[in-house]
Parts: sequence; structure tokens; C-alpha cells
Amino acid sequence: MTTRGVLYVHSAPRALCPHVEWAVAGVLGTRVNLDWIRQPASPGTWRSEFSWQGEAGTASKLASALRGWQLLRFEVTSEPCPTAEGERYSCTPGLGIFHAVTGIHGDILIPEDRLRAALVRSQRGESDLEAELAKLLGKPWDDELEPFRYAGEGAPVRWLHQVV
Repeated sequence: MTTRGVLYVHSAPRALCPHVEWAVAGVLGTRVNLDWIRQPASPGTWRSEFSWQGEAGTASKLASALRGWQLLRFEVTSEPCPTAEGERYSCTPGLGIFHAVTGIHGDILIPEDRLRAALVRSQRGESDLEAELAKLLGKPWDDELEPFRYAGEGAPVRWLHQVV
């Protein structure tokens, strides 16, 4: 079963850009040429967006292929399909990788066991419940990536055509 998704490379040093393309091509099994533009949020870095189509699980393969480079900020999303939920991966140099399962409307779906574990840690005084929930929702990653998400002048704009 196939799904669609988007790879957002929020910032990459110029020297890393061809390596990102090679990694994506290796996962997708086809040549990939990304359109790179300057990232105004981090001078000296570049950004790109790439829509992809592949088998369910492709988002995790893309995230795994890119996660080892410490200077790279990226997100990978995939839409739900009949055999799999949607996914979202976010990665920053300081926080590492975040993974969330997403529903048909893009909402993050948090598994019951992860909610229970957060509640237990909070009840034991090991952490604050609000902070635990923020991590489960990916808030630290969103906070760090938000300045990089704003498209700079000349960045492509993606129009959503499916109305829910």
C-alpha cells in the first residue's frame, strides 16, 4: 500500500545538501534533486521541501537515513493509508529525533501506555505532568523548529487541496 508525504529539510550546511539528496534517493530508489534555497533563520544553511510517494513506512526510513547528521534540522510526514496511520518525525541537533503517530486530520495520537507512563512519572514526583505532555506532543521540537518553518522569500508554497 502506498502513501504520500513531505520531507522538510529546515536547515543544512551547503556541504551536506548533496548527501541529503543521496540519502533520500537511496530510500526512494530513484534519483532525487532537491530545490535548495537559503535559510534566513540560520545564515549559511539551506532549506528544501520534497513531496514523496512510497510504501507505508517510508517516512521512518527517510528519518533513519537522515538522523545521523548533527547539523541537520528536518521533518518528515506521511499521510495515513488503509494499512497504516500517518507519521511525523522531527529532528534537531540539540533534541535528536521525535516521532508521533498522526490520525487522518493530522492530530498526534498518543498511545495509552505512554500516557500512563507520563502520569506515573508525574505522580512519583520525577517530572511535571505538563512537561511530560508537552514532550509527548513534540512541543520542544516545535519550539525549536518554528523559526525555521517560515518560508523565506522565494520558497515554494504548498497548497492543500483536500478539504476535511
